[in-house]
Amino acid sequence: MKSATVKEIKTELSYRSHDEILTLCLQLSKFKKENKELLTYLLFESDNEAKFIENIKQEIDEQFELINTKTYYFIKKSVRKILRNIKKYIRYSKNIETEISLLLYFCKKLIKFSPSIKNNTVLLNIYKRELTSIKKKVTTLHNDLQYDFNLQIAAIDL
Repeated sequence: MKSATVKEIKTELSYRSHDEILTLCLQLSKFKKENKELLTYLLFESDNEAKFIENIKQEIDEQFELINTKTYYFIKKSVRKILRNIKKYIRYSKNIETEISLLLYFCKKLIKFSPSIKNNTVLLNIYKRELTSIKKKVTTLHNDLQYDFNLQIAAIDL
């Protein structure tokens, strides 16, 4: 089955009634967990971005505590999973400041993690790649925000 374009979907939705659109949204939320999470963000959390960021930071803390530290293999798998979840939440928000805040927090947690990531090339590369990404995104912000974020970056840069 070939999916319709966004323009086609938008046009079709404009012809539908309020009740039909409500039914479609509920069906969409039942179909996949990510759809439900996105609707939850849009309906309940998008108006308070600071609270959303704090909730994600708490989740990151919990995930870092659950990491199996027996081998670097398990650490790498867990760190990638945490990063994948963070990127998913960033896609929901589409706010560059939120993205930078969450990625900076991830990097802070990663650099303070024990055993040290400096002993593992893959983990160090993940850290460096995210830090480079953050630096590029910071340049697109207003000067005051750039200054604030650059101070935070300098505090965690190796």
